[in-house]
Amino acid sequence: MDKLELSKSDNILFGKISNLLNESRKFVVVSINQTIVLTYFEIGRLIVENEQEGKERAAYGKAVLKELSQKLSEEFGKGYSVYNLERMRNFYLTYKNRIEDTQKSASLLRKSESEKSASPMRKSEHPFKLSWTHYLQLLKIDKTNERDFYEIEAANNNWSVRELERQFSSSLYERLVLSRDKQGIKELSKKGQVVTKPIDTIKEPYVLDFLGLEEQDKYTESDLETAIINKLEHFLLELGKGFLFVGRQQRITIEDEHFYVDLVFYNRLLQCFVLIDLKIGKLKHQDLGQIQMYVNYYDEFVKTDEENPTIGIVLCKQKNETLVKITLPKDNLQIFASKYQTVLPSKEELKQLIEGKN
Repeated sequence: MDKLELSKSDNILFGKISNLLNESRKFVVVSINQTIVLTYFEIGRLIVENEQEGKERAAYGKAVLKELSQKLSEEFGKGYSVYNLERMRNFYLTYKNRIEDTQKSASLLRKSESEKSASPMRKSEHPFKLSWTHYLQLLKIDKTNERDFYEIEAANNNWSVRELERQFSSSLYERLVLSRDKQGIKELSKKGQVVTKPIDTIKEPYVLDFLGLEEQDKYTESDLETAIINKLEHFLLELGKGFLFVGRQQRITIEDEHFYVDLVFYNRLLQCFVLIDLKIGKLKHQDLGQIQMYVNYYDEFVKTDEENPTIGIVLCKQKNETLVKITLPKDNLQIFASKYQTVLPSKEELKQLIEGKN
């Protein structure tokens, strides 16, 4: 039988139905995940309130959970081991202020069930927007502000559990804290990473562990640039929100002299070009002067009137904060210098830097 050829209008119809079905599938998955999370939240509540009479730290033996685990497993199958029941209990204790009372939780559960047959375009009002596996990862984070930040970012950016683990392992929260003032730090745990001004894009340090370059390796700036281009998708994730790649070694001509910008990006949230100059050694004041020239050129000859001023970032192996402060003007909003590391920094190292900053 010959393959059926669809007309243009039929193809449009197929596309619309295909999109609808894909959206519906996503909606069902989200709805099921939220129902599971709410159910486990309620199980944790019952264990804490009913079995322990509401006393969070009451001493009760493993025997209670062991017997409960055995009965639940016989009735409902796998997933109700003592270990998992303890995690549900911990989940409730961690997020109990998210849902004030049992009635509200029960109402949300009923709503979650009804949404399975509702329109896939209907927005969810559930307090838990991630999967149970995501929350198991979040429960490993002790500090509330840090945990809230990763939850917001995972939900806003549709992070997989693996990406959540990677961002936590690379200490994204601590690195953003190091580049912000006190008000900016507070906003991280309430809103996540919001990009409204150039400083919001900066991290300290940038972690380029995905390049496969060890700290002791001898490599040139060209090697570093090539490694970044070969892992461009990873580098864009490390840069953060809104970045689009424009090109490498972009030529600037001033009279008869040519200069080359290592990496050029565009940030659609800030609506501006972002120029990155790579330095494998110690930052020098000439490096800041060079990136300033690149930025001035783009502002004068490349960007449109509708676009915002260009951002310049010198990405270096070693940075002298005093040198940066003295070299750049006090009202500087466009030029930044930040360190990069080719191996993951330790949490302890970053905590010490944060304590030193405060």
